[in-house]
Amino acid sequence: MSKIAFITGASSGFGKACAEKFAANGYNLILNARREDRLNEISNVLKEQYGIQILLRVFDVREQQAVSDAVTSLHDEWKAIDVLVNNAGLALGRDYFEEADLDDWNIMVDTNIKGFAYVAKAVSQLMVLRKQGHIINMGSVAGKLVYERGNMYCATKSAVDALSHAMRVDMLRHNIKVTAIHPGAAETEFSVVRFKGDETSARNVYAGLQPLTAADVADVIFYTTTLPPHVCINDLVITPTQQADGIYMHRH
Repeated sequence: MSKIAFITGASSGFGKACAEKFAANGYNLILNARREDRLNEISNVLKEQYGIQILLRVFDVREQQAVSDAVTSLHDEWKAIDVLVNNAGLALGRDYFEEADLDDWNIMVDTNIKGFAYVAKAVSQLMVLRKQGHIINMGSVAGKLVYERGNMYCATKSAVDALSHAMRVDMLRHNIKVTAIHPGAAETEFSVVRFKGDETSARNVYAGLQPLTAADVADVIFYTTTLPPHVCINDLVITPTQQADGIYMHRH
């Protein structure tokens, strides 16, 4: 069987772009998202275009039992996961700390930290059995440098940064690679979700910038999986040329 990549949050953005990139390189895919209609559409296109096998797993990463069931119920041939792209996550709101919506905070913590960890733990247990595999965790420049009105989102991505380091340390004895990818400004559905459908505010985030595309980030993610077995990129920040970090940008 061809190599297998398990991609969460695969219905849009980085996840969808990663599905396309790995499919184009002959990987069979396990794709996760909450939106089954989108997953079906993506799956049909990729199977027709690349002749690969695709298994769909529709669940919310916040639901611990659903995550566990989705992984443990895999048939043996699908348990040989070579790459996990642990991508599902989101930002909600750009409010000052004292004005923030607690529901937004809870959703981000439950998705970006707890759901992220549920998936990584479940899949890593399969990789440990084979003493091989590559876990790719989607972080953010927001996890490297806190910015105004970023509060809980920055905190969750800081946790992703720390947990990625922890995974890398703990997985050493199992020969498993762990790579944290921290994108900067990238024009996907991310900002539309963050601003709760306000497309004008979402577009303003990228005003005067040539932002990254989802495909740019997927290219880098795939590259990290092509290195020799003894080489692991632990931590990688990728931004547009006009952006240095989570704060400093040069807009035209």
